[in-house]
Amino acid sequence: MIEKQSIKQNEKAVLVGIISPTQTDVQVHEYLDELEFLADTAGALAVKRFTQRLQRPDSKTFVGKGKLEEIADYIRGRDIDLLIFDDELTGSQITAIEKATNVKTIDRSDLILDIFARRARTAQAKVQVELAQYQYLLPRLKGMWKHLERQGGGIGTRGPGETEIETDRRIVKDKIALLRKRLQEIDKQSVTQRKERGELIRVALVGYTNVGKSTLMNLLSKSDVFAENKLFATLDTTTRKVVYENTPFLLSDTVGFIRKLPHHLVESFKSTLDEVREADVLLHVVDVAHPQYEDHIATVNKTLQELKAFDKPILTVFNKMDLYAQRNFDAWLEEDVKVEILRELRERWEHETQNNCVFVSAIERQNIDGLRATILQHVRNMYQIRYPYKTVFYQTYE
Repeated sequence: MIEKQSIKQNEKAVLVGIISPTQTDVQVHEYLDELEFLADTAGALAVKRFTQRLQRPDSKTFVGKGKLEEIADYIRGRDIDLLIFDDELTGSQITAIEKATNVKTIDRSDLILDIFARRARTAQAKVQVELAQYQYLLPRLKGMWKHLERQGGGIGTRGPGETEIETDRRIVKDKIALLRKRLQEIDKQSVTQRKERGELIRVALVGYTNVGKSTLMNLLSKSDVFAENKLFATLDTTTRKVVYENTPFLLSDTVGFIRKLPHHLVESFKSTLDEVREADVLLHVVDVAHPQYEDHIATVNKTLQELKAFDKPILTVFNKMDLYAQRNFDAWLEEDVKVEILRELRERWEHETQNNCVFVSAIERQNIDGLRATILQHVRNMYQIRYPYKTVFYQTYE
């Protein structure tokens, strides 16, 4: 059976991306910036980047033969442990690249799965990650075993490599079936738990990974949710009962979204994302200080549409306003110019969101009271919609 090897701490990595007709130079470098952050989260240090302009990836080696030789030449004689490609590789591509470079090779999906495996804490998250890992592995088995197959054709070519791959494929398929069954059992328990929460309005924090959702969760609910400046610090959904001015509701923190998130990973985490689907109000948290925050908004909105949750009331929370000021205002900028820039930022997004936005800094606790007041207004509106004949519900419910 093939065993997945986790990335070790302080491994030195080389990153590889291609510039295709659908990806510009700027986008590819942004993706590689994110890939470097992912590598850092997994414990690896990115020391070099390679890019190549291609119409389409090479079917055998993903990058062209010349580029692969260039990468191999760079690695030769250097202490490089890992090659990370920004797009998905097939099993045969991984085998060919490893043969040419003599270095362990993974892709973005494998890297994300490694991080998820490290971050999983509950039984549900561990089963979800393991299922996604086996789903990722299954279509790549043939390519990974190709180096064990006998060369040539005819009698005697059905060797041990083919026997091993058939055995592995059956084991993996059986494991996937077992994990799906176990996940269904856990999902039933989760559904029961959600039903037991009764009539309370549900509010869910959503957003791109590492935008500060867990920090906001701690501030808004006075709970102790793990928060760290790493990607995917939170995998498991955390739900807390919160009461503002005698108005109770449930507040949930959810797994962060990311570009190029593997489809099978989304499938495996369906039950976790049920918190998003079943929420009454969504708080879309945005790291406004990030250079690509608008792309992050688009990614989250697209994911919400895929989850059929985009039609819910959404309050956009622009977080890290302190960092926004640090990164955009230099020491010589006049105060009235700063005020004007911030005013234009607010007016633009108030127009875009139809006044459903708030600007805060969770770390500096800026405008947290304003955020609480806005959430309270949304929650009370939802109570009045859900219980039109019980308009004082939020004042009397304990």
